Amino acid sequence: MAALRGLAAARIFLCFAAAYFLSYAFRSINAVIAPDLQADIGLQNADLGLLSSAYFLSFAALQLPLGIWLDKYGPRRTESALLLFAAAGAAIFASSDSLAGLWLGRMLIGVGVSACLMAPFKAYRQWFASDQQSRLASWMLVAGTSGALAATVPVSAALPVIGWRGVFWLMSGMIVATSALIFFLLRKVEASQHASQAKPAAPGVAPLGYGHIFSDPFFRRMGLLGIVNHGCLSAWQTLWAGPWMMTVLGMSKQQTAQILFVFNLCLMLSYLGMSWWAPRHVAHAGSRGFSSLRVIGTGLGGTILVQLAMLSTSAPSSWALWLVLAACVTVTTLTQTSVSLAFPVALAGRANSAFNLMVFVGSFIVQWGVGLLIDMFSSFEASPPDAMRGALAICIAAQALALFTFVANRATPSAH
Repeated sequence: MAALRGLAAARIFLCFAAAYFLSYAFRSINAVIAPDLQADIGLQNADLGLLSSAYFLSFAALQLPLGIWLDKYGPRRTESALLLFAAAGAAIFASSDSLAGLWLGRMLIGVGVSACLMAPFKAYRQWFASDQQSRLASWMLVAGTSGALAATVPVSAALPVIGWRGVFWLMSGMIVATSALIFFLLRKVEASQHASQAKPAAPGVAPLGYGHIFSDPFFRRMGLLGIVNHGCLSAWQTLWAGPWMMTVLGMSKQQTAQILFVFNLCLMLSYLGMSWWAPRHVAHAGSRGFSSLRVIGTGLGGTILVQLAMLSTSAPSSWALWLVLAACVTVTTLTQTSVSLAFPVALAGRANSAFNLMVFVGSFIVQWGVGLLIDMFSSFEASPPDAMRGALAICIAAQALALFTFVANRATPSAH
């Protein structure tokens, strides 16, 4: 493997990080613009959940073909092409006046940004050493969380000036520019790496595919966490955190935007901390340190305890519990790294995309499901805060069951 350092390594990271920044901004922005969408379009809670989950549904639907494209065509061409769909989706979203139009735009955005984390993970797995994988994964999530930060206070400040439609037109243009950067700036780097790593296929050996990945006991063990725990945490972070602040804690829209900004800032700093700590202290692929699986279990256990604390109080100051959640949730970077390192480089695109499919299927179910649960509890005359607490309680129970199953399962990575 040719070592990448200096400007070449920085160029790869910054190009992919820019795309993931915008991807995460798209993912998180509905938590801030939700009141404006409900007022302008007349959406109900279930409509809002369905609209936001369109991103996750289309994103999830692309993961399996995406893994094949990444392994066959490479991360540069795959991501730069897909980003153009995101730009079109943002333009459609910005110009729509109906739920159907908004849903179509949101769906195309999900298609377009579906490679924004898997493409760099494929590139890093090919071009960087294994002991750098957790650091690079954490840095990518720092970039993503920066996008979530940009979708809070900055977007809230822009709404009175250009409105939510103007925000989406601006983001459409930024996506087109990022697509061009990835396609043109990484062309030479990709060509040199392919030349140095090219190996003839072994005669008579059939290529492995998704059947091999999904049948792997270790993948199934990690996939359960992806679909349940990651899905719940992602759905609450990117959509329902905002309504929780306003409905349960009684915050104003401005206060909610500020709290979400602080939450995402704390999340970004936690990912930075993980990028420093994990390569030094977490064991991967036979290295010495804390077991990555034990760290994952401990961190996810912490997220459940924090959510239980959220459930037990409606004090305005309890928004600080979301900062504790941000510190615990960073262990999710280790799950993706563990899956990536459990399979050979030739399967890295498929393995990462298969796991990401689990995460986004869970996110789709939870984002839409929470809205349905809130409306269901409300139909039984529960107050809006109690309806939202009921939805969170069900999410916590599902996470606890999945974590118990993960701990009881002893599957480890297979030798490849």
